[in-house]
Amino acid sequence: MKKTILITGSTDGIGKLTAIKLAKDGHHVYIHGRNSEKLNIVIKEIKELSNNNFVDGFMADLSDLEEVKSLAAAISEELPKLDILINNAGVYKSKIDKTNKGLDVRFVVNYLAPYTLTNMLLPLLKKSDKNRIINLSSAAQSSVSIDGLLGKRQDFENEAYAQSKLALTMWSFYLANSDRDIQVIAVNPGSLLNTNMVKEAFGHHWSSADKGASILYNLALSEEFNGISGQYFNNDKGGFGKAHPDAYETEKISNLITLTEGIIN
Repeated sequence: MKKTILITGSTDGIGKLTAIKLAKDGHHVYIHGRNSEKLNIVIKEIKELSNNNFVDGFMADLSDLEEVKSLAAAISEELPKLDILINNAGVYKSKIDKTNKGLDVRFVVNYLAPYTLTNMLLPLLKKSDKNRIINLSSAAQSSVSIDGLLGKRQDFENEAYAQSKLALTMWSFYLANSDRDIQVIAVNPGSLLNTNMVKEAFGHHWSSADKGASILYNLALSEEFNGISGQYFNNDKGGFGKAHPDAYETEKISNLITLTEGIIN
């Protein structure tokens, strides 16, 4: 059965490779980017590579939460349902450290944007009897600084990145536990994969980008993962494992969600 799939941050890197794999299977694939020209070029490329005309896209700058809300509204208006959402978009290095709202850009793109987008798309996802949400976490996870999240303190980019990825993981567990009609998996797709983000941040890589794309493809479609929710898949070790200890602290998760709702609303 063909699925309707949305992948954020999919005009390059493992998001694009995953989109190609899924399109080759004949699924209805929607990619996302922040540049309309690049988005249209990649849509055309994926169609040609996959021989699948059911490829389209949406444009939004995920560092602007108002654009994220508009993106969710546009998706909800166009799609009758959504089977799979892959929150792949992420940022490490950036030309700007803070958004126009004074928030750290890594917290916004890596955590607040997928939080906002996903919650607004839950009605669409619940129209699918086999929905899946795949959230791109990382091996880099660090306890969330409240001041950092609120934009009252500017952390180094590596620290802010690690905090944003733990926040995403904590929320993934929260969502899975609070809504049994939704399947949610947080995944470290692999450390230092050969992507532009890794090249800009570290100047070298350990593994191919396809390693990350392959696990995203499998987590999205494989029956092996049916019914598994609220867990962390560590692709460095090839299986489910333990995330940062804070991801299992009920009080810390509750505080994070309360603060997040205050920022979003």
